[in-house]
Amino acid sequence: MSTKTAGKLTIGTDNPVYAPWFSDNKPANGKGFESAVAYAVAQRLGFTADNVTWISVTFNNAIAPGPKSYDFDINEFSITDERKKAVDFSAPYYLVKQTVITTKGSKIATAKSLADLKTAKLGAQVGTTSYQAITEVIKPTAQPSVFNNNDDAKAALVNGTVDGIVVDLPTAFYMTGAELDNGLIVGQLPQVGVPEQFGLVLDKGSSLTSCVSQAVDQLRNDGTLAVLEKQWLAQSGGAPELQ
Repeated sequence: MSTKTAGKLTIGTDNPVYAPWFSDNKPANGKGFESAVAYAVAQRLGFTADNVTWISVTFNNAIAPGPKSYDFDINEFSITDERKKAVDFSAPYYLVKQTVITTKGSKIATAKSLADLKTAKLGAQVGTTSYQAITEVIKPTAQPSVFNNNDDAKAALVNGTVDGIVVDLPTAFYMTGAELDNGLIVGQLPQVGVPEQFGLVLDKGSSLTSCVSQAVDQLRNDGTLAVLEKQWLAQSGGAPELQ
């Protein structure tokens, strides 16, 4: 297997990086969902943790056309046809879940199940999988509110027009961590529609793409990805899976 540096696997990600994808802005500590996934892939490819090198690559540079300084990059990259024109993607290591968020003290702040959300006034951005999740998975008794964008949805949550809003999990972590005072994740919803998929990014035409994809597929098939998702997103990240 031909890597950028013989005998080493070079992995790129952003700087800074944030929980729950990484921990303490240290990709090399193996903590956080994406760090753990990266090391699991490395192990499948035959690299011990000692032979993994992390480098900082900005989000935009990682998916720009042209030669890369990494073997693969992991940074919440959604797989899209547009991006595939410039880079290769591995098989998906994460299928994005839709997530209910609220504020502390709201009527759904302590909700533990889908049934607990039945009487809630919920909202989401128009035409999204988030909105579909409300109507098809939660099926609340009150008509859900529709917003032009997530900022409008967030404003409605802050001013109490809705009890909660549905966004994808990465957005939920960002909103509750950085944008909302007293923001709170209620929980993740069962999959609906066509979920967004995160993939590892490689050089266009990289000789490693098929090996890396095979490693990811093996990690999905043997249950490793599900275990890491539960550990780092549901438990450490505080986004329980609602049933």
